[in-house]
Amino acid sequence: MQIRIDHATKAKAQKAFKNMGLDLSSGVKYLLTQAGKADSLSYICDFGYLHHYDAVKLRQMNKEVEYAKKHGKRFSNAKDLLEDALK
Repeated sequence: MQIRIDHATKAKAQKAFKNMGLDLSSGVKYLLTQAGKADSLSYICDFGYLHHYDAVKLRQMNKEVEYAKKHGKRFSNAKDLLEDALK
């Protein structure tokens, strides 16, 4: 398989996988395997930690997002958001 990706993204991925003890090829194999599991979501954050969310957690998170979209506060600019957050 060939994947075209910019150098910066590749370097970041290599660093994240290295933090997990994987080379780039093994990391890509892992991600492809995880993508085949429709009932879960896994990803590696910028610090190299693996986060895994099962179907129950994903449904809960989606409900919270929908609630926030309907009932959450809205701000016209970042300054107002930060002022509200720092209250």
